[in-house]
Amino acid sequence: MKHLALFFSALTLAVPSKGNGQEVNQKEIAVTVYNNNLGVVKDTREINLKSGNQQISITDVAQQIDPTSVHIKLNGEVIEQNYQYDLVSLDKILQKYIDKDISLFSENNELVEGKLLSSLGGQVVLEKKDGGLLMIPNVSKYRFSVGSLPDGLITKPTLVWQVISPKSGDQDVEISYQTQGMNWHAEYVAVLNKDDSKLDLNSWVSIDNNSGTTYKNAKLKLVAGDVNRVQDDRRLYKGRGFNDMVMSEAVAPQFEEKEFFEYHIYNLQRPTTLAQNETKQISLFESHNVDANKKYFYRSNGYNTQGKVNVIVEFSNKEEQNLGVPMPKGKVRVYKSDGESIEFVGEDLIDHTPKNETVKLKIGDAFDIVAEERQVEHKKITDRVYEQSFEVKLTNRKNEKINVEVERNLGVNWEILNSSLKYEKKNAQTISFTVPVEKDSEAILIYKVRYVN
Repeated sequence: MKHLALFFSALTLAVPSKGNGQEVNQKEIAVTVYNNNLGVVKDTREINLKSGNQQISITDVAQQIDPTSVHIKLNGEVIEQNYQYDLVSLDKILQKYIDKDISLFSENNELVEGKLLSSLGGQVVLEKKDGGLLMIPNVSKYRFSVGSLPDGLITKPTLVWQVISPKSGDQDVEISYQTQGMNWHAEYVAVLNKDDSKLDLNSWVSIDNNSGTTYKNAKLKLVAGDVNRVQDDRRLYKGRGFNDMVMSEAVAPQFEEKEFFEYHIYNLQRPTTLAQNETKQISLFESHNVDANKKYFYRSNGYNTQGKVNVIVEFSNKEEQNLGVPMPKGKVRVYKSDGESIEFVGEDLIDHTPKNETVKLKIGDAFDIVAEERQVEHKKITDRVYEQSFEVKLTNRKNEKINVEVERNLGVNWEILNSSLKYEKKNAQTISFTVPVEKDSEAILIYKVRYVN
């Protein structure tokens, strides 16, 4: 009898093919990756079909495939489809051999034979042929031998079709399906110049493939946008985690971008391989000498408190700024030279940003600027009307003059009675002041508000 040798730490099987003899050759594969754990695979294979009813097995499909999303195009009729994903492993083989005879070999090559009664958590119980029970609490130092590969276990996830073909011969069969375990996101690196008035911006895309298979020489497309998907509580086969790759340099942007429905699609202009358990990074675009505006921002709350002043960097996503491209959501890391080397100064997330819009990045809190505020007056005029006065003191310990934007949400039914500086009404609830502060000095903003309940 032919036996299979099973090792606790690793499992190697030589299993003869159980297919029906069709030759299946992959001719072309295309992968479209979305922002929300979704990939769409288009796979064209040349299959030798026989006339009449037959079974076809397609391997190397994603382990996290949604079988209900499979679409097949061929000259014939598919009358049944099965997705088989019960993959070979030591534990599964041993579970299939409960109440059957197996052989164990120790490190000294001593043979133990018997009926397997239990296999759980690296522990086995055998009924020996000469009587009695053998209990092994740790089988890591043993090798197992069994008669054959149990029915129902396979070495690769497989789509199995029952097909009726009108004629014999080779034909191209197009397979498309959705799979979980695929995602992509954009990452940006911005480098500020000496006076923070310009920046260089590089964009990368990172594609994560944890779908359970490798896509060799694939046509790659990325879709940017928030695609609505129906939640499905069914449990699909789960793959393993992925290993990050180190980002490598790219010579130039390699994607062609175009509008697609209500989204944007990025088409890589060359084939690429998306390996299982891999994060691939590809250059999206590179822009230089983009006008930047560094601002200081303080969000007031009206209470007696001391707060942080945010540092904001803004730039316009316009063509005249060497940009003017749809910017997918992602993380923007900001760097600046200290005269010797480039150093990290902060980061922020941006959402999908169309062209001609302004990008605002909060990259940190100012070290040398302090905001203090207090309520200096509260006066009840009537049961429905009252007035409050507020003071915001800004201290600037920098060696340069600055402007701080102070923003306050006042709620509803308010009126500014007086203020020491002009204000801008941003919306029905929010106002803002621009407060100039000389170097190494203080400035105080005072304003009075009337509320009507």
